[in-house]
Amino acid sequence: MAFDGIVTKAISSELQQLATARIDKIFQPNKNNILLGFYKEGTNYLLNICIDSSHYRIHLTTHPKPNPKVAPNFCMVLRKHLLGLHIKNVITNNLERLVIIDFEGFDDADDIISKRLIIELMGKHCNIILLDEQNDIIDSLRHIHKEESNRVIVPHVKYTYPTTSKENFLTCTSFHDFSKKISSFDDIYNVYNGISKSFIEATLKKLAVDTFTMANLEKLYDYLQNIIYRIDSGLLAFETIEDKKTDFFLVPSSNHDTSPFSLNFFIDDFYYTKESAEEFKAYRDSILKMILESLKKYKKRLLNINEKLNSCEDMEKYQLYGELLTANLYHIPNKNLKEITLDNYYNGQKIIIPLDDRYSPATNAKRFFKKYHKLKNTLAIVSVQKEETLQELNYIESIVYELENCSCLEEVHEIFEEISENVIFKERTEKTKNPKKAKVKKSSLTKNKTVSFNPLKYTLDGYTLLVGRNNKENDYLSLKYAKKSDLWLHTKDIHGSHAILQLSQNQVPDDSILVRCAEIVAFHSKAKNSSNVPVDICEVRFVKKPKGAKPGMVIYGNHKTLFVNPKNQI
Repeated sequence: MAFDGIVTKAISSELQQLATARIDKIFQPNKNNILLGFYKEGTNYLLNICIDSSHYRIHLTTHPKPNPKVAPNFCMVLRKHLLGLHIKNVITNNLERLVIIDFEGFDDADDIISKRLIIELMGKHCNIILLDEQNDIIDSLRHIHKEESNRVIVPHVKYTYPTTSKENFLTCTSFHDFSKKISSFDDIYNVYNGISKSFIEATLKKLAVDTFTMANLEKLYDYLQNIIYRIDSGLLAFETIEDKKTDFFLVPSSNHDTSPFSLNFFIDDFYYTKESAEEFKAYRDSILKMILESLKKYKKRLLNINEKLNSCEDMEKYQLYGELLTANLYHIPNKNLKEITLDNYYNGQKIIIPLDDRYSPATNAKRFFKKYHKLKNTLAIVSVQKEETLQELNYIESIVYELENCSCLEEVHEIFEEISENVIFKERTEKTKNPKKAKVKKSSLTKNKTVSFNPLKYTLDGYTLLVGRNNKENDYLSLKYAKKSDLWLHTKDIHGSHAILQLSQNQVPDDSILVRCAEIVAFHSKAKNSSNVPVDICEVRFVKKPKGAKPGMVIYGNHKTLFVNPKNQI
């Protein structure tokens, strides 16, 4: 949704109801946001001003951002000049994306003082500027110097309003004035200021207009005039854009019972949802990138290990060469040879042994034994390395699965906390610049106050099935929280969640309950798109965690396997 001039005017019209409100809080959560807290008639309001080039906007918000411990310079300037003042007026200039908030109050000598806050919402040129009574700039969030623009925005300089070459739609008093400069629908947002392309496209779809004719243009003109006319009355709403369920545009409304700030709070929820989704995706993708880099590293290591193991396949051959040469030294000529044919007393056949003609047969025999012992030691060491590498790969792949199935910022942060404790990722996570910490909600189920425990909960005919969301939660669910008599479920040899079917004393679930539980477990696994997934079931008492095992890695026995179709849960 483009925050164009029409939306800006509609939002500002609602904000005019804050006249006389006293400003009592000012925060600057980041380089693009200023939050102003107001108090009026027993109610607190929070105004969010965002000058991010992609999401610039101004609106009331119910989603406060964390306040930094040390306030930035511009925030301190605003506090010095604005705290305690009252809003006198909220003004927009025609359909410009520019909002003016006038403040008024008294200084220490009880003299009337006034300040003006200019909010310029113009893409990459967005800015927040504080002016004094003479329209001199006190300070701005972004300083703009002469070499950067024809407008200088720095302290102690007279403020000049931005100019535009586009026409002012509000000056059109008739369809004739409007249409004489329009030869296509595209000309509307190219000629007139404050009207966005997305708004025109959405409006044309709503009016079922697809061809450019004077009749259709007049129909569109009347609709635009109706929108403008309704701004001051507040009879406007937002409607979902067809084919874009996550985008909206202004439409006329006949509902007189809406909240006085309905447009503001709609914008607030819309951008909060949008930014949360973008933040979640960016955070998840950054961690996923780090995980995949480690996965690539360990796969390369496994490849090198397999090459070393392949070289050890000739180990027994070198031992045989050494034994045969040593056993036949008494009749082998003591001279350097390139090869020699001897009887292999193990199978009675002739064998050709290649020799290094730089050395005698006796020395060649010693070199063969030396190579044999070296490969033998290599085999012992590399076999252990391969087992460890396979375990690391298995763990990393489980993290990849968890990340791909995360649905919120909290779950991603819990995974980040998990990998931060692992030596595999420690160096990489320490280099990550201040990942945003999500507020982790503690479930009432947890027995340990230090553990985040919010498993998925399913109720099946009176039975409760708990499903872990990540490796650490899987461990806590299976090894700490569950009773020994509960049933433990997990997909066989497939990455997925641990699940616990809670049972009371002597309670025995029938096969239909077990099948449904297994289907849920299969659905929460990497094989959820398969049609025949094996799920192992055993009592919790038979689930153990080997010493030194990675989070989420357990061994178990005394189990039975059910083959189920997870698609039954879709």
